[in-house]
Amino acid sequence: MKTLKNVPCGQSAVVKKLWGSGALRRRIMDMGITKGTEIQVRKVAPLGDPLEITLRGYALTLRKEDADLIEVF
Repeated sequence: MKTLKNVPCGQSAVVKKLWGSGALRRRIMDMGITKGTEIQVRKVAPLGDPLEITLRGYALTLRKEDADLIEVF
């Protein structure tokens, strides 16, 4: 399973499935990360956490543990 956490900097991916449940899943969906959304990984912090991504025309920062719940292809 390939997750957003494993996408290299500068690459794009499309959301396949969201894992997790409850409030965490709802928070991810409220940020605009839904099935079929194209996401580009723009930057990764020097120690690897957080990731800066671009989707739907805006930039967003995610923790690695949240990015690991987003399955992509």
